[in-house]
Amino acid sequence: MADLQAQHDESSARAGELRDQIAHLTAALIEIEARLADLATTQKVITERVPPGTEPDTPETNTTYQAIVNAFNPHPHQEFRARELHELLGMPTDEATVNITRSRLGRLTRQGFLTQPGQGRYQKRT
Repeated sequence: MADLQAQHDESSARAGELRDQIAHLTAALIEIEARLADLATTQKVITERVPPGTEPDTPETNTTYQAIVNAFNPHPHQEFRARELHELLGMPTDEATVNITRSRLGRLTRQGFLTQPGQGRYQKRT
């Protein structure tokens, strides 16, 4: 009889835990569904307000990364700064654009395509 009571108590405790999880997941689901509704409304408003044919072109990020790596190919042992790469590739040299390239160079370094022999200098990994 004691064993039966222990199993009952254990099952009751587990049922309580599951009810708590259900309550938590239900609340999270309600929040996410509200967020999805907000996003759908925002998208609808933007779509209605932006004239057709004026959507910005999506950036070809992969092409940009490939262009950066390809710029190093003829100069495998040369170090470049971000601004020098912009000049070499004929890209705009404004500070915001160069900062985006610095970020991309950091990513290419972390992925092993480039090395960083000095601060702000990048070189093709050989």
